Amino acid sequence: MSKRSGSVDEENLAPLAKRSRMPDDIDENLLRMVEQHGQDDVLDASAVRRLILAFEKRSLKNQEMRIKFPDNPEKFMESELELHTGLEELHAIATVPELYPLVVNLNAVTSLLGLLTHENSDIAIAVIDLIQELTDVDALTESEEGAQELIDTLVDGQVIALLVQNLQRLDETIKEDSDGVHNALGVIENMTEFRPELAKLATEQGLLAWILQRLRATRGFDANKLYASEVLAILLQNEKANRLCVGELNGIDALLQSVSYYKRRDPQSSEETELMENLFDCLCLSLMTKENREKFLEGEGLQLMIIMLREKKSSRNGALKVLNHALTGVEGASNCNAFIEIGGLGSFFPHFMKTPKKSKKGLSESEYEEHVCAIVASLIKNATVANRTRLFQKFEENDCLKVERLMELNFKYSTKVRQVDDDNLDENRAAEEADELYLRKLDSGLFVLQLVSYIIGEVCVQGPPSANQRVRTILNQKKMPIEDIKKILTEYAENVGDPENEEERETEKNRILTLTAQL
Repeated sequence: MSKRSGSVDEENLAPLAKRSRMPDDIDENLLRMVEQHGQDDVLDASAVRRLILAFEKRSLKNQEMRIKFPDNPEKFMESELELHTGLEELHAIATVPELYPLVVNLNAVTSLLGLLTHENSDIAIAVIDLIQELTDVDALTESEEGAQELIDTLVDGQVIALLVQNLQRLDETIKEDSDGVHNALGVIENMTEFRPELAKLATEQGLLAWILQRLRATRGFDANKLYASEVLAILLQNEKANRLCVGELNGIDALLQSVSYYKRRDPQSSEETELMENLFDCLCLSLMTKENREKFLEGEGLQLMIIMLREKKSSRNGALKVLNHALTGVEGASNCNAFIEIGGLGSFFPHFMKTPKKSKKGLSESEYEEHVCAIVASLIKNATVANRTRLFQKFEENDCLKVERLMELNFKYSTKVRQVDDDNLDENRAAEEADELYLRKLDSGLFVLQLVSYIIGEVCVQGPPSANQRVRTILNQKKMPIEDIKKILTEYAENVGDPENEEERETEKNRILTLTAQL
């Protein structure tokens, strides 16, 4: 593992030797110990001190025996069994998180971290299991003071870097090692849930690189791959630096390789479906940075998404989400034009024309239609003149059939949003705050209606005359004035764009208002 900011000083760590297995008879000892603890009263401070003292003695004895008989495992194995038993006994401390400060003051946490580099990986796995239980979120939330002290001590002891070292040495073909990997990921999930800012530290100490390698190394499904994908989503959720790091570690390629497994096959279980969806979500999160969109384009991510749209497997839902993220905003311009130029429109528009029935874990109808409408809107905004012409020609095909679909969506979501206004009046909620009412409308599909209205406006103003004429004919048939669309666009203009990018937001607002005036 390369040295990073905040990483473990590897020169001060004991070498990680190959595992020496614990004998099976330890299971009987552990069973007796568990039964004994089940009969004991709740721990108090004195009992915790006794447990830690016994553990420290066993740890010291094991260290001495290993030094004295380095080449004779039979001589130090008994002390190793006693140490393992001592670690199991410490699990009882997880029931009294209010005593965690005492555990920290007695340096027990520091001692545990030292054992993460133990030559026998069974000992390290036992420590990981213990830390996973100590950091259980339910336990942490029971005692704020105890949780803070425990987490501070673990972070100061570079627990994440130590866990990553164990992730790298454990052999997941062995069940105990596989469980150790799962528990190590559990520790990191617990810590980042309690203290989200640790997501960046986890990446700095090598976790992101390990996860990407783990995803790349195996195709198909296994439980630890699923857990790794969940932890990756946590790392990327609210940390821009981690998203950038994905690109720097060639992670876009790793994610594309992982999702490509599902381009022509469906997941075989609900757990595998969850894995696939996590991988797509991680790809979407990664595409929130401009640099990663460029790597997505270079890595032929568009071509892969187009294949998924053609195959119409369950991965099409993820492909639509990824395309939405890749094409949106000014940073999606290169992907938008490439998408049109490589023939993406032909594979995409069948999904615009018909929303599939929702599968058990697929996108909802409104989610599906939001993605397809957002993609069309992004293509219109970002395409060059020539590519925009190609796009608008699609709305003229088959006697303007796509215009009819566009108007169908308009009427559908207009009705939903209007119902919110009607309910507001029926419930005498005229005094409801404007922001709250707007949020209720968004929940009912206002954003999709805004996207549809924008597309209608662009088709009418810049599209072929036949498409414009068909829009107005349908509006007249439905006795719906064009002013209704203008009203939606005006509201859209006031709320469009990234609140943190005032210049881009103002540009987009003026663009929509200009379009509205031309209708």
